[in-house]
Amino acid sequence: MVEELAQADDAVAACTEAAAWPLSEHDLIAALDAAHRVEQRLAAVKLALVREVDGRGTAVTQGASSTAVWLRERLRLTIPAARRLVDLAACVDAAPTAVRDALAAGAVSVEQARVIADTVNTVRTAAGPEVADKSVAVLVDWAGQFDPTLLRKLSTRILNHVAPDIADAAARAALDAEAARAIRDRHLTISEQASGRLRLTGTLDAEAAALLRAAIDPLSAPAGPDDNRCAGQRRHDALADVCRLALRAGEVPESGGDPAQVVVTTSYDGLTRQLSAGVLDIGLRLTPDAVRRLACDAAILPAVLGGAGQVLDVGRQRRLISGPLRRALVLRDGGCAFPGCDRPPRWCDAHHIQHWADGGPTNLDNAVLLCGHHHRHLHHNDWTVRLSDDSHPEFVPPAWLDPDQLPRRNHYHRRT
Repeated sequence: MVEELAQADDAVAACTEAAAWPLSEHDLIAALDAAHRVEQRLAAVKLALVREVDGRGTAVTQGASSTAVWLRERLRLTIPAARRLVDLAACVDAAPTAVRDALAAGAVSVEQARVIADTVNTVRTAAGPEVADKSVAVLVDWAGQFDPTLLRKLSTRILNHVAPDIADAAARAALDAEAARAIRDRHLTISEQASGRLRLTGTLDAEAAALLRAAIDPLSAPAGPDDNRCAGQRRHDALADVCRLALRAGEVPESGGDPAQVVVTTSYDGLTRQLSAGVLDIGLRLTPDAVRRLACDAAILPAVLGGAGQVLDVGRQRRLISGPLRRALVLRDGGCAFPGCDRPPRWCDAHHIQHWADGGPTNLDNAVLLCGHHHRHLHHNDWTVRLSDDSHPEFVPPAWLDPDQLPRRNHYHRRT
C-alpha cells in the first residue's frame, strides 16, 4: 500500500503543477468531479488506516493517551478534528459492505456514508436485516442526488420506500435512535485563542440544553434601560455568573487534592501598584484590573520565581504534594508535563520522580505534574523523567521508541 500511495502522491503532484485556466468548461467540470472522487476514495483509505492504528493500540504504545491525541501530534490536527476522524473511521468500519464499497469507489462522501450507516443501523433494529439490506441500495442512490443534511432528513422516511407496512411502527424506533445519537454526539470543546481568550463550541443533548437555558436565561436578561450589552454579551456574562455561583456553593469536586479554585499568578509589587498583569493556571493572561478584582476575594500565597521562570520558594511546604507545594508545581509545569499532552493542572496528579517508597523526598525537585493516563504510563513503561539544568522536567523515551533516547519536553505549557 505504501508504494501505491507514493504513486498516487506523484500523480496528484503532477496535477497541482498543471494550470486549470486552459481547460474548456466541460473539461473543467470533469476535472472537478474527478478531483472530488479521488478525494473521497483517499478518505476511505485514510479512515481504514486510522481504524487499524486505533485497533492496534499504536497510540498508547507510543505514549499518547488516545488515538486522537496521537493523531494531533502526528498529523498536526486539532483535537476535535482528530476525534472526528477516529469516530468516522469506527463508523465506516461498522457500516455495511455496500456502503464501504460506495465510499471506496468515490460514489458517496464520508459524511454521506455516516448518514447511511446510522440509518441502516436504525432500520436493522426496527425491521430486521433483510429490510436493512434493501435500504442500503436506496440510500446510496439518494446520496448521488442529495447532500448529507438533506439525506439525513430523507432517511427518516426510508421505511416508506422499502417496508411501508411497518413504517408507522418503526417511527418510534427512529425517534429512540435519534435520541441515542444525541447522547452519543454530545460534547463541549474549549479552545484557546491566540489572544488569550477561550472559544466554546459544542452540542448539548436536550436535558443539558434545558439546564443551561434554565440557568442562564434569567441572568442574561437586560439589567435595565441603560444596559447596552448585546444578547451574546449578556449570555457570556450569565455563564460567568453561573460558574461563580457554583464555586461559591462549595459542592464542586476537589481538583488534585485542593478545593476547586481559580489560581492567578502575579507580582506583589505590581499588584499593590495596580500595574501588573496576571497569569491564570490554565495559561491565560489577565489585565491588572481583573487581577485586583479577583484579589478582593482571594487567599494570597507568596511565591518566588527565578529569572527562567523556575519556582524557588512557595509558602510553607507540607508532607503531601498538596497546598503550597502543589501550587508550586502548577506554576512550574503548567499542566501535565509529559511531551505532547495539553491537559490542565486540574486533571493532574503530582508524581514522585524518585518514588516515595524508595526514599524519595516530597519536594519540588522530586515532583512532576502528570495527568492520570501519563501517570499510569510512566509507572508501567520504560520512560524516565528528570529535571534538567533549568529545573524543568524532561522525559527520556525508551530505546525501542527512540534509539538515541533524546530527552523530550512538553511545549504546550511553556511559560512565556
